[in-house]
Amino acid sequence: MSDVLKTTTLQERMEHLQELLEFTEHCQKQIQDLYDALGWSPDNDPDKEPMELCPYDPGHRVPVRSMERHKASCYLRKMGYSSDEQAEMCDTSSSYVNTSVRSYSMDKVLQNQVILQARAAAPLMKMEGVFWQGHYSYQPVDVPQNHKRAVCDLTVADRRALYDHVIGVLNQEKTVAASGNEELYVDLVSKLKKAEEQNEPKTHLELMAEMRDYKRRRQSYRAKNVHITKKSYTEVIREVIQVHSDELARQWKEEHEEEDKGKKQEADEAREGKSQRRRTDERRSLSSESRRSRSRRHRSHERSRERESKKKKRKRDSRSPEDRHHHCSKKKKKKRNERGRSDSS
Repeated sequence: MSDVLKTTTLQERMEHLQELLEFTEHCQKQIQDLYDALGWSPDNDPDKEPMELCPYDPGHRVPVRSMERHKASCYLRKMGYSSDEQAEMCDTSSSYVNTSVRSYSMDKVLQNQVILQARAAAPLMKMEGVFWQGHYSYQPVDVPQNHKRAVCDLTVADRRALYDHVIGVLNQEKTVAASGNEELYVDLVSKLKKAEEQNEPKTHLELMAEMRDYKRRRQSYRAKNVHITKKSYTEVIREVIQVHSDELARQWKEEHEEEDKGKKQEADEAREGKSQRRRTDERRSLSSESRRSRSRRHRSHERSRERESKKKKRKRDSRSPEDRHHHCSKKKKKKRNERGRSDSS
């Protein structure tokens, strides 16, 4: 009895399913007839955006325009990063565009390979001051996207190995770039002359050098490095006025200095002329005084002589003949006494 009930119910279900399928087919046929009548297509909806399937979660269908952003967010979510941690993360690659700062990206495979190589090169036994194999991680982990995850997932030895690897790769790229730039210091003039003489086809480096020289000869290239192009019209006029005012001030100062020098020279010459006149006047006054004193002395001497001669004449004239005789006898007597004294001595 139960088997009969089961079969009837199953038959009923199949009949209902068949009715639903027929109804859906009829509806789809009506919709398709409507599209055909209007000339439309269900796939050509202008307002409908094309959708893509997320590679990290098959249940996510995302528009094409936002697929890259969704993939980055979904990848971090699969790795266990919360929305708050994702909000704190920022892409710093745009900050290093057109700069000398170099960046380096690493995936999970390369990170595991670097750690395995460092662990293989480490000693087996524990040694002081050196990382041994027990300090390195054995299981591969995802590349950490922030400092907190790097400290938690990687050991100190792992971080040191990754740091040494990145520094070594960047230094190697730097040396390669420096060796590549050595071609820029080659004497290109001699090469060009030889090429012209030999009529050989020019190399790529020579063509680049010619293009560089051609760009440097252009007016636009030369004007880029002029400081006036970076200033406004007011600043340029202000500098021109400042230059002219400085030049006028310098000329005015030089003229005044020359006038002051001329006045000073005239004053010095006047002083020297006055001093010379004073000296000549003093010399003349001294010479005249000396002449006057000499003439006075001479006159006084002559007067005294005349006076003495007059006195002698008066004395001679005033004596009588007896006095003269008496005077002569006194003189003779005096001479005799003097002779006698000299003889006795």
